[in-house]
Amino acid sequence: MTSPYDIEEIFPGDAAGPVRLPRRQTGNSPQGLAVTLLADYTLRTRAWLPSAAIVALLAEAGVSPAGARTAISRLARRGVLEGSRQGRNSSYRLTRAAAAVLSTGGRAIVSSAADGAEWDRQWTLIAFSLPQHEVTQRRDLRGRLRWLGYAPLYDGLWVSPHDLSDRAKAQLAELATGAMTVFRARHVELDAAIGRNPLDAWDTAAIARQYESFIQQWRPLLARVRGTRITGADAVRARTEIMDTYRRLPILDPGLPLDLLPPRWLRQPARDLFTAVYDGLASPAEDHVRAVASRSTAGSLAGISAHTVADLIGGPQCGVPGCGDATGEPRPERHQV
Repeated sequence: MTSPYDIEEIFPGDAAGPVRLPRRQTGNSPQGLAVTLLADYTLRTRAWLPSAAIVALLAEAGVSPAGARTAISRLARRGVLEGSRQGRNSSYRLTRAAAAVLSTGGRAIVSSAADGAEWDRQWTLIAFSLPQHEVTQRRDLRGRLRWLGYAPLYDGLWVSPHDLSDRAKAQLAELATGAMTVFRARHVELDAAIGRNPLDAWDTAAIARQYESFIQQWRPLLARVRGTRITGADAVRARTEIMDTYRRLPILDPGLPLDLLPPRWLRQPARDLFTAVYDGLASPAEDHVRAVASRSTAGSLAGISAHTVADLIGGPQCGVPGCGDATGEPRPERHQV
């Protein structure tokens, strides 16, 4: 059974068109922090941030200036960021493709199935057979299945209590052409000594411990958040950390039906706590990001906006070509890094 925190598998680093997001790691990486910062405050508008401001914000998270500049350069090469220059000053923003990927991922993370959702008691089963020497293809397929909420009941048989969307079908078809079968079925109970329940594909005890750990870590902060006693760099740092911590949970527990789980499952309490902290810190964190950016530009900061959980569910604000350019400022000359 896959470890519940096998981050390399749960968060696949496969390409999404021209975009290659950095692989999720245990702990924070400079590239991951940079992506989170830009996503948290510019995702809906794709606003430009001065490179000096990005470096300064990363420095507050413990990243050296050299490490921050290297992270920005690598993200540009990955197709995650695009750069611009006016005179001696450079700025960066999320590419349209990266913003689309991050928006979809953010919506999935915060839109996990509600506790009261009714389950039809049908399982989706995905069977596949790939040669052992197809290491990359096998890894990519397993990573995509994990990201879609599936878990391995057996090596080549993955299961989910939810139906397979058309979009997911298209994604999987690209990874396992001619080597996959998908079907929906009910589980037939066998003698416990010889049968394996589909729920056993998930280590629910380990997932429960992750929920408990999350709540123990962040609940003490809640009173300070509600009392507006966390401001400035501390607000940005806490908001980034709680997002990086929480976003693993809906992947570990992809809306597993409550009637299969132990009593008092902590999915909803964890989500409520995340929302209270993440949304509660939005205003002071946005004020700080604006203040840092203002030191490096005389331009408009209107596009810098800390989104909330509701904003993530609603999706990007910009849906037309040129989104992120209509800020009243001259459009900078784009350059390659």
